[in-house]
Amino acid sequence: MFTRRVLFVTAVVAALTGCASGPAPMTVAETIAKNPNLSTLNSLVVQAGLVDTLKGAGPFTVFAPTNDAFKAVPAKTLEALGNDKAMLAGVLTYHVLAGKVMAADVKPGKAKTVNGAEVTFSKAGEYVTVEDAVVQTANINATNGVIHVVDAVLLPPVRR
Repeated sequence: MFTRRVLFVTAVVAALTGCASGPAPMTVAETIAKNPNLSTLNSLVVQAGLVDTLKGAGPFTVFAPTNDAFKAVPAKTLEALGNDKAMLAGVLTYHVLAGKVMAADVKPGKAKTVNGAEVTFSKAGEYVTVEDAVVQTANINATNGVIHVVDAVLLPPVRR
């Protein structure tokens, strides 16, 4: 009898815990928008008109540069991106892979970005790099993908 009561109480607690309100699931775009350390990226995503895309079905893997990463980009480059929506979208989509890739699943080598150009990945133990950017915070889950915060802005190769 005691065992059945314990099981019943455990089941009730589990059911109530499952109903507890936690943070609502958010898309990649919403997750970026809520992170103060990614506010520059968020404003550029808005400016480039990519919010609806990053709220879409995905899945996406986004390598999200921090505000400090954008501060390291030359002012002339940022100004040029601000004046050319297509170029800005090209740079931002260079930070995105189609599919959901967790840090543990990254393999050294190349991967094609949504931009169409390839990026090179390296891995040493738990450390992951994409091009020259180091992943600072990995595996931020979103409803339509995953975000990895990086310490540098990736600039795609110039197409000729």
